[in-house]
Amino acid sequence: MSKVLAPSRDDYPVFYPISTRWADNDVYGHINNVAYYSYFDTAANCYLIEHGGLDISDGSVVGYVVSSGCSYHAPLAYPDDLEAGVRVDRLGNSSVQYGIAIFRKGDAVAAAHGHFVHVFVEKATDKAVPIPQGIRQALEKIVVADK
Repeated sequence: MSKVLAPSRDDYPVFYPISTRWADNDVYGHINNVAYYSYFDTAANCYLIEHGGLDISDGSVVGYVVSSGCSYHAPLAYPDDLEAGVRVDRLGNSSVQYGIAIFRKGDAVAAAHGHFVHVFVEKATDKAVPIPQGIRQALEKIVVADK
């Protein structure tokens, strides 16, 4: 497990429930590292859809993942109920870096945390574009300074 200090719930303004699946466990009996990236993706996109108006089916702009990383602090396993804390660590012109942490439901300290970077692109051209205004406004609401 990571020697980096695990963040607490107080470090995140928004939370989403995450349901673990039997397939998330690995042969060692805990959630495999790759599953955490799926949790990150789910939490970030839930926020964008619910608060920023992201239209994943018919929208002209989408967010591509260009970077991610995760530090692990404690093992989790199916059938744990989890919660993903979401914040914005950096907001650029066409990109955003989220800070995301995974908590066992009710735990005060994260079992894992990391970052996830979206670059917004126009689907038709596959070129980076400024973050759409509705999405930018939603992201500005969860910016956490000095993280």
